[in-house]
Amino acid sequence: MKTQLSSLAKNIRFIIATSAALSATVVSSVNAQQKEEANVEKIAVVGSRAAPRSIADSPVPIDIIGADELSKSGNTDMLEILKGTVPSLNVHTNPISDAASLVRPANLRGLPADSTLILLNGKRRHRSSVIAFLGGGINDGAQGPDISVIPSIALKQVEVLRDGAAAQYGSDAIAGVMNFVLKDDAQGGSLTARHGEYYEGDGTTTEISGNVGMPLTKDGFANLSFQYKNSDATSRSVQRPDAAAFGEAGLNVANPAQIWGSPEINDDISIFGNVGLDLGDDKEFYMFGNYAERDVRGGFYYRNPNTRGGIYGGTIRDVDGVATRQPADIDGDPETFTPEELAWNAATPTILVGSLEGYDQQINCPIVEIGSNGIPDQTALNSLTAANCFAFNQILPEGFTPNFGGNITDTALTIGTKGEFKGGIADGIFYDLSGSVGRSESTFVIYNTVNASLGADTPRDFQPGRYIQLEKNFNFDLVKSVDVGMYDHLNVAGGLEWHEESFEVVVGDEASFIAGPLTSQGFGIGSNGFPGFKPSDGGVSTRRNYAAYVDLEAPITEALLFGAALRFEDYDTFGSTTNYKLTAQWHVTEDLSLRSSLSTGFRAPTVGQANVSNVQTNLDGGVLVDSALLPPTNPISVQLGGSELQPEESQSYTFGGIYTYDNFFLTIDYYHIEVEDRISQSDKINLSQNDKDVLKAAGVPNVDSLQQVSFFTNDFDTTTQGVDVVASYSADLFSGSSKFSLAYNWNETEVTKFSDITGAFKVKRLEEDLPNHRGTLTWAQSYDDFSFFTRVNYYGEYQGVHVDYDATAITADSAITVDFEANYFVNESITLSLGAQNIFDQEATRINIPASQGIPNNNWGGVYYETSPFGFNGGFYYVKASYNF
Repeated sequence: MKTQLSSLAKNIRFIIATSAALSATVVSSVNAQQKEEANVEKIAVVGSRAAPRSIADSPVPIDIIGADELSKSGNTDMLEILKGTVPSLNVHTNPISDAASLVRPANLRGLPADSTLILLNGKRRHRSSVIAFLGGGINDGAQGPDISVIPSIALKQVEVLRDGAAAQYGSDAIAGVMNFVLKDDAQGGSLTARHGEYYEGDGTTTEISGNVGMPLTKDGFANLSFQYKNSDATSRSVQRPDAAAFGEAGLNVANPAQIWGSPEINDDISIFGNVGLDLGDDKEFYMFGNYAERDVRGGFYYRNPNTRGGIYGGTIRDVDGVATRQPADIDGDPETFTPEELAWNAATPTILVGSLEGYDQQINCPIVEIGSNGIPDQTALNSLTAANCFAFNQILPEGFTPNFGGNITDTALTIGTKGEFKGGIADGIFYDLSGSVGRSESTFVIYNTVNASLGADTPRDFQPGRYIQLEKNFNFDLVKSVDVGMYDHLNVAGGLEWHEESFEVVVGDEASFIAGPLTSQGFGIGSNGFPGFKPSDGGVSTRRNYAAYVDLEAPITEALLFGAALRFEDYDTFGSTTNYKLTAQWHVTEDLSLRSSLSTGFRAPTVGQANVSNVQTNLDGGVLVDSALLPPTNPISVQLGGSELQPEESQSYTFGGIYTYDNFFLTIDYYHIEVEDRISQSDKINLSQNDKDVLKAAGVPNVDSLQQVSFFTNDFDTTTQGVDVVASYSADLFSGSSKFSLAYNWNETEVTKFSDITGAFKVKRLEEDLPNHRGTLTWAQSYDDFSFFTRVNYYGEYQGVHVDYDATAITADSAITVDFEANYFVNESITLSLGAQNIFDQEATRINIPASQGIPNNNWGGVYYETSPFGFNGGFYYVKASYNF
């Protein structure tokens, strides 16, 4: 669904418009080893890095990251690979982040993960089924594609278009577009084994990957790739003060009781295939797809055995049936609470006790006071059994820490044909017809927790349910070169697209949502931390849309290029939208050119964002609470300011310049992006009793334990601006071949409008969590038998935040990390490599809560601010062996 800009070189008259191209406004240039393939003008890839990571003849900025650079990153996670090469891309390590631990969101140009369009071989990639409910401010509620399933060994190159492109591609392309181009070799291949771990001795990772190209008859190819890896968890944690006190009092509490670190990932397998076949008569068939699956398990918050509501501490009824924290009756008259009884209860902490004989008998259960050492009175606790009463302190006296995880599967298939019409009125028109389907399934699992309402009969592990994202696309694209008397042919393109997106909630196992016999006595319903999806939650929500676009590229003179695109899109939910894009490039001299673009864009709310509901555990003001995410049209949401979601709308412009001289290349581009009605989760809003009554009537579980609700909303506007600088220089130096690259990004976001349901601290996180300045400096040196690659990464100041609590926030220092890899070529087939990321073990900023807050730095067991832009795990070393054939 895209066209390529005609090259300024006269010998290229036209190009094929296919979705494998990244932009209708991109000119391809190809390096020496790929010229033979690129000269076949029906190949519709953007090109390689002849000018490293930017295309000199493009009116919009684009980075090209080739397979060689991808292999030298020292990482196996595609998000981390791209973060190291594209400074305007930020990715956080997400400890204790609910579903965001399963699929990590990435941010291009300071915008959320679902504001960047992802393509595979030029075709729209389906989004993940995971919604980042705890997305660290900027990604709260984001639902973007899962980039991590794409193995670097499968890729010929990655193309990053750093410009709005909704007029070419439709929804999501506000920040830009990433196109992952699969290898298409018909012969040869490689096999790689890699093993490494962090300097701390954890996070051990082992990976095996391979690629093979095979002929598909004499006229085609079948290129297959796989990657299989396992990664151990990391821990950058200290013991929480409350857990330490319990340990000192004699309880068997794990040390640390709560883990802050990267999750454990097991059986992470990705398989990609790319097939092409020349059908003759300038026609070809293509097919590509993937299957990926992994199991993830990470840490969660520690449950204090005295205070965790609905399990250890909580509410029981008073004589009027109203929930109260005072469980004790002193004078033997259960009909009233005297002032003396109220005073005693306020001064004497107790644990939650339930009667196994039912609601009416709870008031007669023994009172179990908590002693000065933090331990419940053992005599009173032992008396519960004889009284046929129950408390979780009997079976889990030390508290417990759930683990959250799941199984993620990702599958996709695209089939199409492209070629040239010959004869008649359609003569000379190139076409591309394709269909694709993509599916992402997340099966959630929460370990080592309880359904408190089931009492001692509770299971400890639960499957709360599944999310399934299913997308279908059909595209028909046309392009023709027309001689209209200009310097070169006018490129005219147009096309149609049909898209269907569905989001399904699959009911969890019964124990994860059932209301057990202790429900009425103040014990929480459902698997604590992530209650299961009830039958009333299950179901499928679907949306369809269609689009039509037209695109013109006009080389008006040898020095001046102009482009225009217009796209109309209609959704069966919120209606239609029309967007445009204008581009221009002027070659001032042979070495210097100027470029600019002006465009509008939009991002449609996802079907999941518009319909999902969820109960989650999070910290609010440093206190562990349960909060419900409701659909924006839920009566409570509407009462609190919610309404049916509308698309975001954007206006953006860029201008910059390109300078080339011999082996030196430089681009500088300024960008300005205004987004109105941005979609995100609202701030957590405290519930009134009336709100709770409405939720109970709607069947929401655990309402009495819910303190807050949130919902998706179009509530704020932002303005993002920045500058990208990309430079490179190649020369024969130090008796070998040298290549130097510099990339720098300045990015600043301002929230220009918001209401109370967004919240002042969330605004602060949107504006300050990401560093304003990022840069990389790379030196690659090659000899006959040896090569090395080193990259210096700079991260400017950023806002350090812990547990999403404003009292913890500070301005964290800037930092520099260094990556290094050395390669020894044993022979033409075998390469041995040794390398390290963050080789000098630069430490992330340690949690340093302002003294005025009166909060210990280790209050929640963390050591480093989780907003660190380079992670908090420290240095990682690895060894690697590759075999090429």
